[in-house]
Amino acid sequence: MSERKYSAKEKTRLAQRVTLIGMVLDILLGVAKIIIGTLVHSVALVADGIHSFSDAITDIMVLVITRYSRQEPDEEHPYGHERFETLGTIFLGSTLIAIAGAMAWDSMIRLVNGNSIVEVSALAIGIAVTSIIGKEWIFRYTLNIAHKIKSNLLIANAWHSRSDAISSVVVLIALLGSGLGLPWLDAVAACIVGFLIAKIGWELAWDSIKVLVDTAPSPEETKMFHDVILATDGVKNVHSLRCRHMGEEILLDVHLQVAPAISVSEGHQIGLVVCKNLREKFDHIKDITYHIDAEDDDHYHDKKSGSRNLPLRKDVMPILKEKWSPFLNFSEVSVKLHYLNNSVQIDLMINANGKKADDIEKGWLTNKLVSASSDLDWLGQIKVWYSEEAVRE
Repeated sequence: MSERKYSAKEKTRLAQRVTLIGMVLDILLGVAKIIIGTLVHSVALVADGIHSFSDAITDIMVLVITRYSRQEPDEEHPYGHERFETLGTIFLGSTLIAIAGAMAWDSMIRLVNGNSIVEVSALAIGIAVTSIIGKEWIFRYTLNIAHKIKSNLLIANAWHSRSDAISSVVVLIALLGSGLGLPWLDAVAACIVGFLIAKIGWELAWDSIKVLVDTAPSPEETKMFHDVILATDGVKNVHSLRCRHMGEEILLDVHLQVAPAISVSEGHQIGLVVCKNLREKFDHIKDITYHIDAEDDDHYHDKKSGSRNLPLRKDVMPILKEKWSPFLNFSEVSVKLHYLNNSVQIDLMINANGKKADDIEKGWLTNKLVSASSDLDWLGQIKVWYSEEAVRE
């Protein structure tokens, strides 16, 4: 059974619905934890409440970002708006790290001063258990939707919810420990919760920073792209394959080496088939830019060695006519230029006018042409062909 593909509007609607549900849950849990934590003097439970509010802040950002980042490309953003999602994630991660630092500092002060006096109650334990169950449920629900619509931001938000569930487990242990006469466990647990928040914040921010600086996908994924391209009929080799992220999607640039003597339109068609094959195999590829090469020209792009400034047809033809007119009637000749091996190679298709030209005549004419143009250092191989009808280019 094939996997369903969702439209941009469907993805936005699903993302916003699950995020709204999660936000309501986070706010309710955050309020309950802070109130109950204050009543029983549990720093860890208050810290866990702040963690829940941080999830709610995340949810608000996700609502805004998913709506804006999935808009269609426009004149100012021709590649789309996905990187607004990346920027929002960096801001979110940085905020979480700052919150975690403040929580950890306050908890260490309380631990040093010995102010960790916790009144254990069934209400405090009950809200911790409720938080564990609620956050684990919203984690699984959000992760399921995230995989359906292939949203990295939702996946990150789901794991943020999972971190809240984990921190609630730590708080529950601290509360039970305090009931056993170990009140310092509360402050230690608050430090652990702070560390968990900071870890999530760092991972969110760092992954998004790598996207902003055009970090490539993994070598394994890049090789998968390479293999699909190389398996396309007509592609002789692949080089200068570069990939970068645009939000959750990938932009791909590639040079395709094809047979040097094929037509421009055939080379273009091979490129179109490469794009089709890639998009069928990888639906997260947003844009493909391909360059058709007659040879591997990577070394020509070296800034130190560079490539020769080879003349174009408008400059080549007057020179050839001047040197070859004694041997050729250019009104009956079709000239094809091939830019290979850093030189201009030439195919001459001559109208035979019904006569048969043997190899001796071809060889004689070729030698004359080579001799007459021996001073042209950009000129490469010359091939002579005879046909019943030559079409001038």
